[in-house]
Amino acid sequence: MTQTAQSSTPPGKQMLSEQVYAHLRDAIMRGDHAPGAPLKPQDLAKEQGVSLAVVREALVRVVGEGLADRLPNRGFAVPSFSDRRWQEIAEARRTVEPVVLRMSIERGDVDWEARVRASHHRLARTPAYEPEEGEYYTGAWAEAHRAFHRTLLEGCGNHALLETFDRLWTASELARRWSAHRNPDRDGAEEHRRLEEAALARDADTAAEILVRHLTLTAAALTDDSGQALQECATTARSRRESGSGSNRP
Repeated sequence: MTQTAQSSTPPGKQMLSEQVYAHLRDAIMRGDHAPGAPLKPQDLAKEQGVSLAVVREALVRVVGEGLADRLPNRGFAVPSFSDRRWQEIAEARRTVEPVVLRMSIERGDVDWEARVRASHHRLARTPAYEPEEGEYYTGAWAEAHRAFHRTLLEGCGNHALLETFDRLWTASELARRWSAHRNPDRDGAEEHRRLEEAALARDADTAAEILVRHLTLTAAALTDDSGQALQECATTARSRRESGSGSNRP
């Protein structure tokens, strides 16, 4: 039997591409690259000690996740701080998620209640910041945060709606990290506590209201066109890494 020829990436190159992608994604999430900053393939390839082809493949992947833009005749760049997309994503989330939360509160069983309580406990006990991970949320906290919000909605039992949540969450992750730095006095932990409390009390109206406000505050922190604070954070984070020991190679 004749097998269909497949053009596959060699395992070694595929592993290297995955490492460079993960390194670049983490660097953007940490704030090493300021909003609107160019992502120059030549510089990134030199920094990581890899080929341009590997870097371009990684850049295409982060573009697909909404963490970078591909600009006509200008290459790649981190999205702009004031990009309208963040407000559009927030509007979509404010439209979809409160409705799904109401369904979840109506349909969720005792197991769902236990998962909500457990996911909130993990979120509340996970440090949001660690000096070695940069100026923004840690990866562990970000994952606990995502898990809590998704668990709240999982009681709806509708996989199509949950997939919509997953897509919107990924698309808004970068803006969420920027938003936290723009509003350091915001008590997100209290917002999450109240959200859990209302959901487990089966108070759909209050839970939906809290969620809408929660999402609105995140978007509201991204309306200042200057973005100066984020520029300064990116400069500080990069300076710390360049003065440290060890290689930047993943």
